[in-house]
Amino acid sequence: MTLKLNRRGLMAATIAAGMALGAGVGLAQDKLKLRLSSVNSVTDQRAIALIEKFGPAIADFATFEPYWGGTLFKQGTELEAISRGNIEMSISSAQEIANFFPEFSVFSAGYLHRDAAHQVAVFNAPLMQPFKDKIEADLGVKLLSIMYLGRRQINLRTDKEIRTPADLAGLKLRMPPSDAWQFLGKALGANPVPVPFPELYTALQTGSVDGQDNPLPTVMDAKYYEVTKQIVLTSHLVDLNYLTVSKKAWDSLSPENQAKLQKAADEACEFGRQNQLKKEAELVEGLKEKGLKIYEPDMEAFRTTVQKAYLDSDFSRTCPAGVVDAVNALAK
Repeated sequence: MTLKLNRRGLMAATIAAGMALGAGVGLAQDKLKLRLSSVNSVTDQRAIALIEKFGPAIADFATFEPYWGGTLFKQGTELEAISRGNIEMSISSAQEIANFFPEFSVFSAGYLHRDAAHQVAVFNAPLMQPFKDKIEADLGVKLLSIMYLGRRQINLRTDKEIRTPADLAGLKLRMPPSDAWQFLGKALGANPVPVPFPELYTALQTGSVDGQDNPLPTVMDAKYYEVTKQIVLTSHLVDLNYLTVSKKAWDSLSPENQAKLQKAADEACEFGRQNQLKKEAELVEGLKEKGLKIYEPDMEAFRTTVQKAYLDSDFSRTCPAGVVDAVNALAK
């Protein structure tokens, strides 16, 4: 009798364990998959922040699956991929969003944001809410948090010193492939050429373009110092990215997990921001050691030229009234 009870007990325990295992597998399968597509490299500070901070912080309810180097979707196509349901996340620029919503071009205007802290203040301010609501309603994309890319500088293959925008006349300057990016390249005085980020090193190497603009950490990370000769410290754009997520994926989460996802995104972006700021501060000397000449141009000439070009353009006419003044008021 005791033996039978033990066997029955063992059988019951086995069945219970199997049910628990099955439930565990079900829970694992029910985890939200968050596939992210981005063109930046895995060694970029944005990638490091998401891999080291964001992914582990949401691991109890979501699986973070990033794809770097444009291996999943080409630059500029990620937002459409989210809208179609092909991926759940991206690292997107204001310029890319402006392709869908021209009013976003204000955040791509040269010399608008003052620094990284100003970017965060603007993103979290009430003035941003209509912009966020618009992209959620019309594209199904939620702007989760803001990422600091850095101060964009001009990086050239030529050794001619650049002092004013007039000195860039005729130079083929690679800019990312969107209307807002191309406009900025022209406003700087150059001849803008659209080249996807993964193809940029080869374009510089072969002379298909004369230069490119990116923050100094990107110049170092992508090894553009190997195929260029100088940096012009224009700081023409305190560049940003938005960490985005599918609104459908967001809405599938409980309020508790939405709060966890938001917290993870903000903390990862802050981690990346601080690392990027530190790296940026160290790299003027680092790039000099790599053999690049570093020039400080006439900043007032660049600022005046770029801002006038924006104010005279169709881009400025898409900006809602009062937004620029509200952005300026947030600068400390």
